[in-house]
Amino acid sequence: MIRSAERKRQACVVGAMKLLTALPLVALAAACATVPAPFAPEGSAVEIGDGVRVGRLVAVPQVLLEDSRCPMNARCIWAGRVVLSTRIYGPEFDETVPLVLGEPHALHGTSITLTSVHPERMAGEEIPVPNYRFGFEGGG
Repeated sequence: MIRSAERKRQACVVGAMKLLTALPLVALAAACATVPAPFAPEGSAVEIGDGVRVGRLVAVPQVLLEDSRCPMNARCIWAGRVVLSTRIYGPEFDETVPLVLGEPHALHGTSITLTSVHPERMAGEEIPVPNYRFGFEGGG
């Protein structure tokens, strides 16, 4: 009788140890499994790091390289420009290119254009990078 109770206790301890060993492994596997975020639909304005469909392409803004646009509440001799490092994914390629606001960029038989940047600049105010939104066209 004592041996039967001892065996049950040992079996319970072994089962608990297996469970305690398995739980961290399951948690680790769940943490490593990443599901890509869905891309925003065509015509959407997106922030740095978010992808948007542009025809048969996907554009993902990476780094704002330059925003020298004339502030909307100022008079400027030069309109300025925006240059955005953008990762472009196509049917059989992916590459990072600098896109200039309003200038089409040709690649792999198609083109993509950075068409909008929001918000507008205001004199004396800096725009935090997370507040920027970018729009694209092309990819046909």
